[in-house]
Amino acid sequence: MKNYGLIGKNISYSFSKSYFSEKFKKEQIEARYRNFDLENLKQFRDVIKETPDLVGLNVTIPYKEEIISFLDQLAPEAKEMGAVNTIKVDGNKLTGYNTDYIGFFESIKPYLKSHHRKALILGTGGASKAIAYALKKLNITYKFVSRTPEKNQFSYQNLSNEILREYTVIVNTTPVGTFPDVEQHPKIPFEYLNEKHLVYDLIYNPETTQLMALAKQKGATVTNGSKMLKLQAESAWKIWNK
Repeated sequence: MKNYGLIGKNISYSFSKSYFSEKFKKEQIEARYRNFDLENLKQFRDVIKETPDLVGLNVTIPYKEEIISFLDQLAPEAKEMGAVNTIKVDGNKLTGYNTDYIGFFESIKPYLKSHHRKALILGTGGASKAIAYALKKLNITYKFVSRTPEKNQFSYQNLSNEILREYTVIVNTTPVGTFPDVEQHPKIPFEYLNEKHLVYDLIYNPETTQLMALAKQKGATVTNGSKMLKLQAESAWKIWNK
C-alpha cells in the first residue's frame, strides 16, 4: 500500500490527513495518509527509513524552510521561494516543491479588484514566501509586516492610516488566531480598514477568525484559507503521481 503523510509539529488539527483520507475512500485509492508529528526535524530521516512504500509528503509549520537541507533537489519555484510544502519520494531521491503559491494564487484571484495593487503580508515564516511569490505573479507589490522587522519591512506599530490607504490587500500568514486560541488576532489597526480592503487569512480553523470578523465589521471583504488548502493538496497529488 502506498504511503503519504504530513511533516510538522503539533499537527493533530491538520486538514491534510482528513482531506486525503476522505479522497482515498471516495476514489477507492489503495493508500494511507499519516501525520508525522516531529518534535525535531532530525527525526525526519527516521520517517523516510521506517515508512515503506512512501510516495509523497506534505510539510507544514514550522518546517517549510528547515526541511530544504534534508532534500536532494528542489523544483525551480521552491528554490526561488526558499520554502517547501510538498516532497516527492522517488526511491532514495527526495525532491521539494511548493504548491502553496498555486493554492493562494488561484483562490485570491476571484476577490481581486482593480484597486488591489499593494499588499501587506503579516508574518515572515515559510508560508509567507509562497504568498510573496504568488503576489509577484499577480503584479501586486507587497511589504512584510513583522513583530521584529528587518530592513524594508513594517512593524505592526508602524501601520498608519496612510499605509493602510495605500495597501488594500492584507494577507495573514501567521498562526495567530488558530483554534483553540480563537480570540487572538494579529495586531493591526482595524479602525483604518474600509470596504476597499481585502483581508485573506490563511487560517481555516476556525472558519471565521477574529481577524476576519473584525475586518468585516469595517466593511472589508474577507476570506479564509480553506480553498487554498484544497487547491494546494490537489496540486501535490498531481506531483506525487505524475
